[in-house]
Amino acid sequence: MITVENINKSYGSGASENKVLKGISTTISDGDYVVILGASGSGKSTFLNVISGLERADSGSIKYDGRDITKLSDKELTKFRKDNIGFIFQQYYLLPNMTVEKNVRMGADLSGNSDYKEIIEAVGLGDKLKSFPGELSGGEQQRVSVARALAKGPKILFLDEPTGALDEATGRQVLDYIGRLHDKLGFTVIMITHNQNIAEMAKTVIRLNSGKITEVYQNQKQKTAYEIGW
Repeated sequence: MITVENINKSYGSGASENKVLKGISTTISDGDYVVILGASGSGKSTFLNVISGLERADSGSIKYDGRDITKLSDKELTKFRKDNIGFIFQQYYLLPNMTVEKNVRMGADLSGNSDYKEIIEAVGLGDKLKSFPGELSGGEQQRVSVARALAKGPKILFLDEPTGALDEATGRQVLDYIGRLHDKLGFTVIMITHNQNIAEMAKTVIRLNSGKITEVYQNQKQKTAYEIGW
């Protein structure tokens, strides 16, 4: 379980200080599918970066099964992310001079996972092992980034607008793969989006506005990527 207590985060100082997160508290259960929903500027990206350990909060605590990551040294925090967390961003961040297999293997090598080819198959790219990123479509590149993140066997998968650069058909395909892999492997999903339709795929929705949580609710029925609007 992730327990977030009174998290604050600002940028700048003095008259130019921008308070982005303002006393956020929430809990996220193991294996949950969470969507953090909010408009541009609501603080959702900063919230994701802080609770995942990519950035440090100014104050408050973030506990993973009771372990407060805000108390960890930089070295300890890096190891925590390596051992527990996977990231998927709007941009793919693939190494252009490496094949699909080698890009995914980078993630697998972090945890000594020798079964990474199964993940490549699971995202529908088994026939693209020797292809380079420049030879793939945008959706295929995003699926490589999904496979790379999952190849290390993360307990929590953080996603920052993973379909933001994709067209509707490709976006649905990527979300479908993520949903099916979540059901199969049981990791926790925490995804940020401004798209209300995508929130219908979540079990838990956390709505942010102006750096504060304004609503937390459970969907009675989780829709698939092909059932939601776009």
